Amino acid sequence: MEITIADASEALLPQIQRIEQQSFSVPWTEQMLRMQLAPDSHVFLTAQTADGVIGYVGMMYVLDEGYISNIAVRPDYRRRGVADALLSALEQRARALMLSFLTLEVRAHNAPAIALYGKHGYRVAGRRKNYYEKPTEDALLMTLNLS
Repeated sequence: MEITIADASEALLPQIQRIEQQSFSVPWTEQMLRMQLAPDSHVFLTAQTADGVIGYVGMMYVLDEGYISNIAVRPDYRRRGVADALLSALEQRARALMLSFLTLEVRAHNAPAIALYGKHGYRVAGRRKNYYEKPTEDALLMTLNLS
């Protein structure tokens, strides 16, 4: 399977929105996703094959701090290295922007995602009580130091 990682665009938002709806119990709206396209403060990447968009990752950055907003993969492409490729590409972009760290929240019981982030060097830095809804669940705050 050949995957291309590229910047997201307005034209891809309907495909990204479908993946968002398939992946999260409280999905972002298309308008919220559109805000991730702001090039002066965001990096928004897609993974694409001949099938179209199969995954995406978004990050907001301020000064030298990066905050990963969402990472999701189409259900029929999960467990095939797509999220790993997206995260690697995002980390390369963060280093090029000279960010000091990347941080994210993950559901405390999302073992596959926690393992993926751990593989990339992210470490638990804190916990946000009752951060998620549907169902209510704590978030682990995980951080990767880049400097």
